[in-house]
Amino acid sequence: MTSVPAPLGHPAPPDRPERPSGVPDTDRIPPWPSWSAPAALLAAFAAALVCALVIGLVAAPFGASLDDAPASVSILSTIAQDVCFVAAALLFANMVAPPRKEQFGLRLPPRIKVALAYVVGGYVAFIAVSAAWLAIIGQTSTKDTIVEDLGAADSTLALLGVTFIVCVCAPLAEEFLFRGYIFGALRSNGFWTAAILTGLMFGLVHVLGSPIAFILPLAVLGAGLCFIREKTRSLYPGMALHCVNNTFALGSNQHWGWQIPVALVASLALIGGLVWLGVRSWPWDESLRANPVPS
Repeated sequence: MTSVPAPLGHPAPPDRPERPSGVPDTDRIPPWPSWSAPAALLAAFAAALVCALVIGLVAAPFGASLDDAPASVSILSTIAQDVCFVAAALLFANMVAPPRKEQFGLRLPPRIKVALAYVVGGYVAFIAVSAAWLAIIGQTSTKDTIVEDLGAADSTLALLGVTFIVCVCAPLAEEFLFRGYIFGALRSNGFWTAAILTGLMFGLVHVLGSPIAFILPLAVLGAGLCFIREKTRSLYPGMALHCVNNTFALGSNQHWGWQIPVALVASLALIGGLVWLGVRSWPWDESLRANPVPS
């Protein structure tokens, strides 16, 4: 789809901002069908369920119980789920055409300082919205139990594994699926429609792992991350914000002090390294060079 410039004397419509010269319009609004957004999410969870079942069955002969899984099984199952998130996004995107990295927002934001401002502002806004909402419904003492559910208290090694899942895997996989693919697939319906629907799906998928009181703030966060993705043209600020939020939430849950900045820096470094590896080994680069996407 090629963007049409606004008539002279009139600003560009807010839902169709001008794109930088040389950037294909399909990078901003990919040609992925809207129906594939919920389909990819359902496929990801179905694949994750199968993986969790296989991991549990493999661990059963060693004394692991499917009803009360040990930390190792919970951690491996959650990592498998995050891998399924990424795989589902790539699979559904490739059904249309070999996907470009830029269609998922895997590109540096054009203005780094502005992107950093969105990360800081987004985090402060989310904390304020969450605090106000929990106060309104009288749930200020509600705590997230996902860290305990994953078995972080079992050992130091389990805590490190949970930290890796919460602070590295979740920001990577969830941003890639929700803001990278689902938001992109819905984007042709208009920004606000895509952002609200993506936010709602993001909030609802946390029903099984988070207290019900947190679902609305998480939906707002999901829509806000779409806003940042739209404004910065990059998935990286959203990954950073997601990492910051999860690291501080984990640190608060574990009553950390100096460990929080250490975990945050280490997690951001790991995310950066994994993204770099993913971008460098993007499997469709050769086919895209042979068949470039028209602008």
